[in-house]
Amino acid sequence: MAVLQKIRQRSLLLILVIGFCLLAFIIGDLFNNGGFSSTSKDIGNVNGKAISFEDFRIKVSNVEKNGQGITPTQAANQIWDQEVSIALLTAEFDKLGIRVGENHIMEIFKADQNIGQNPTFLNAAGKFDVAKFKEFFKANPDQAQNLKDREKDAALNAKFQIYNSLIKAGVYTTENEGKFKYGMESNKVNFDYVSVLFSTVKDSDIKISDEEITNYMKKNEKKYKAEETREIQYVLIEDKASPEDENEVKTAVNALLSSRIVYNQATGKNDTLPGFKGAKDAIDFVNANSDKPYDSTYIAKKDLPAQFAEQLFNLAPGEVFGPYINNNYVCLSKNLGRKAGANAKASHILISYEGTQVPNKKEKRTKEQAKAKAEQLLAQVQSNPSSFMMVALINSDDSSSQQGGDLGYFAPGQMVKPFNDFVFSNPIGKIGLVETNFGYHIINITDKQDAVRLATVAQKIEPSETTSDQIYTKAVKFEMDATEGDFEKVAKAAKIQVNPSIKVKIMDESFGVIGNQRQIVRWAFESETKIGDVKRFEVPNVGNVIAKVKAVNEAGLTPVADARPMIEPILKNKKKAEIIKSKMKGTSLEAIAAANKTQVKPAVDVTLENPTLPGVGQEAKVVGTAFALKGDKISLPIEGNLGVYVVKTKTVFTAPALKSYTDYVAKLKSQNASATSRIIPALKVDAKIEDNRSQFNY
Repeated sequence: MAVLQKIRQRSLLLILVIGFCLLAFIIGDLFNNGGFSSTSKDIGNVNGKAISFEDFRIKVSNVEKNGQGITPTQAANQIWDQEVSIALLTAEFDKLGIRVGENHIMEIFKADQNIGQNPTFLNAAGKFDVAKFKEFFKANPDQAQNLKDREKDAALNAKFQIYNSLIKAGVYTTENEGKFKYGMESNKVNFDYVSVLFSTVKDSDIKISDEEITNYMKKNEKKYKAEETREIQYVLIEDKASPEDENEVKTAVNALLSSRIVYNQATGKNDTLPGFKGAKDAIDFVNANSDKPYDSTYIAKKDLPAQFAEQLFNLAPGEVFGPYINNNYVCLSKNLGRKAGANAKASHILISYEGTQVPNKKEKRTKEQAKAKAEQLLAQVQSNPSSFMMVALINSDDSSSQQGGDLGYFAPGQMVKPFNDFVFSNPIGKIGLVETNFGYHIINITDKQDAVRLATVAQKIEPSETTSDQIYTKAVKFEMDATEGDFEKVAKAAKIQVNPSIKVKIMDESFGVIGNQRQIVRWAFESETKIGDVKRFEVPNVGNVIAKVKAVNEAGLTPVADARPMIEPILKNKKKAEIIKSKMKGTSLEAIAAANKTQVKPAVDVTLENPTLPGVGQEAKVVGTAFALKGDKISLPIEGNLGVYVVKTKTVFTAPALKSYTDYVAKLKSQNASATSRIIPALKVDAKIEDNRSQFNY
């Protein structure tokens, strides 16, 4: 009673305390779940333009549904790249004032086969009818939203086509550029030179500090810009069967060979069941006792397990081979028959004609012309079968022409029917002509393979419950020990191999030899995860991965350790060049060569297009200097790709002028053909892109 009295006296205080705790809980929840947190409502933004999370989520979901075998992370990356590209391009369209109207959009629709060739929208002449198209959506208002969505995509596509045309029009090649190209290829210079290669100075004599590498990167910031990364080291404790588990499966499979006594609960008596050798129905036996169902396919010798192919292929009908281990299964195989000529090998020469769906036509021809040519070639190869390969290489319209027409081995039904029927109804060496939808085929049957049909009992070698428990205990113990101690020392003491560290970006999912492990990457980037943190992950069908965050690299310049292999040789060569230059002094090439214990070498008929020095390699600066050097002068030391050079020009040959440089202009134009593919990468370099996907659990 005294206690209750005290509670009543202090009830106001209790109410205030409880209220305060509830308020603190609510406020904390708001901070943690976005009420007052810095977590963005948008999945990201590009140059200040937001990318809506909800739109992004729907698009990713659609890709996952439609994409075969695509992972959620791959879908998210695909849509992210798409959305960033659209945002960058849309900004460019707006800057340039690119607008599209209904006619532009209709042209895009007409080019889409699902719309432009849809019978619903075609007129009596089989042409796309805009009026019928519009009438359909008036009569079907439930489809109007779908049309609006497609109109947005079509408008964007139309704008891009205009933008693309502007880019292509802006990238042109002048006659003067063609003339310059001609000069680079045709003008020649002869000169003598002295070279002292960088390799003559020992690498060990040159030291490059981290500061020097950092300063170099700062001067080339765009080239060495890096995303945020985590370096993770890990061990893999595989969930695999022990030798005892393997022997247990072998014993169980071996017992299937002979008859066995089994108690029948229905009759209350013991039944004697036949073993695999004596089973009347091998197929039922397999399906009742195997982890893999019966496969009725006839298998060629080359497709059998290599180690046991000879024994399996040569089994007598009804004979059993095994137990044997194949791909982690203990197997027994019984021969159910052999089939002669089950697979065939053939070569062909395809002569197509206008109207056939063949992309590699070597010449235009009518059906009649194709038939006449095929009959001519047939007679040629029948009279001289050894010429088949060369005739196919020169004449066949099929991509197999590069292999002399060889199609390799194939099973019945893999080729179109006329081709299939000819090959499987004729003997090896038969050469004949058949017609298919692709054109006329001159066929040479080069080989046939027999195949066997096997009934195979296969039981998987898996870890027992006891083994799995031992593996789990080992993994948990390692995680606990590694959390408290040195990761590598703990692994060494436990005789567990530490795998090479893996560097991952925030939206990566590939994790070394283990494959896609998004959960590990996501953990490494969580705000609570710090350098040195250790965590265990269970990977189905693999085992336990125990990972440690070894390093955290923030976005900015590439980490010095990663950049050193690329930059150190450059900086070392610069220092070597200064050392070499100080020794390359003299009034003649001979004097400079003698001072550096080397020789004067000649360079003959060298061009700017191919500025190669014999025995050295390409040195454009050296050759360019030789072309520009006037009189009987010796150049100053030239720092090249592989060393330092001094040159003395002997003669310069200037190619005669041409009436037209069209061919050289065409060469340059072909080099510019891919200009539009460089638009997005170029826009990304200067864009400010904020990626918040990790905040939304992607």
